[in-house]
Amino acid sequence: VLLIDLQDVGTRIYTYLTSLLYVLEAGAAHGKAIWVLDRPNPAGRPIEGSLLWPGYESFVGAGPLPMRHGLTLGEAMGWFVEHFGLQVEHRVVAMEGYDPTSGPGFGWPQLAWVNPSPNAASLNMARCFPGTVVLEGATLSEGRGTTRPLEVFGAPDIDRDAVLTRARELAPEWLAGCDIRPCAFMPTFHKHVGTICQAVQLHTDGPGYDHDAFKPYRAIQLLLRAVREVHPDYAIWRDHPYEYTSGRLPVDVIDGGPGLRQWVDDPSQSVADREATLASDEAVWAEQRRPFLLYPE
Repeated sequence: VLLIDLQDVGTRIYTYLTSLLYVLEAGAAHGKAIWVLDRPNPAGRPIEGSLLWPGYESFVGAGPLPMRHGLTLGEAMGWFVEHFGLQVEHRVVAMEGYDPTSGPGFGWPQLAWVNPSPNAASLNMARCFPGTVVLEGATLSEGRGTTRPLEVFGAPDIDRDAVLTRARELAPEWLAGCDIRPCAFMPTFHKHVGTICQAVQLHTDGPGYDHDAFKPYRAIQLLLRAVREVHPDYAIWRDHPYEYTSGRLPVDVIDGGPGLRQWVDDPSQSVADREATLASDEAVWAEQRRPFLLYPE
């Protein structure tokens, strides 16, 4: 028997999820039983994001899940076994009394936060991560090299206030459910090291937080679209091998397809067009995951 005891953060790109699939595949190949000692999903139950496209599987894309999948690792194990047809003995040691639909934590009980990885530094980061992780494929900084990684969005050469204004004009509902604070930061390493970045920070730990209204994936792509409209020639996308994958832009690997990048860059595509795509995929996933839920929905 192999026991898996990992604190996941509820975002498809977080590699603990893909590692779970790899372990299940190895268990099936070698006749080993896999048990998950389940832990909370700090991002809670909400679903957000497009489904990963066929052929875009990677270490940060285990299968056709949305970015914010709303499952614990124990629940994800059930879906993996069914979806991939794995012949493996498996068991979830479930949590007692876990309710991801209730406040104030909405997925994260009142527990001390211990970083599951170096840049997963707070509950706020885990809530923002389904959106801010997209910035790893962009030239704008996600705050690595600061004390608030993956909670901020910025660059030294953007008009932050104009970008934020344009985003609010395009889709104010995509920025709802959190407090957005204009700020500046200077990374000590990684992108824009030693340079002051004009930025915004997303806050989910104040009075403006609404768990059901907060859509981090939509918020970050909206800000990227606003950068494209305010600065039409801005070089938004990075181009380098990403997470053992080459031949594709990092943002496409992260997002599990080119859809986000194409929408940001295509002025003929509206917010309503993108919303329709996301809502359709999210509805499909809500039905697919339902049989594997172990806790309240």
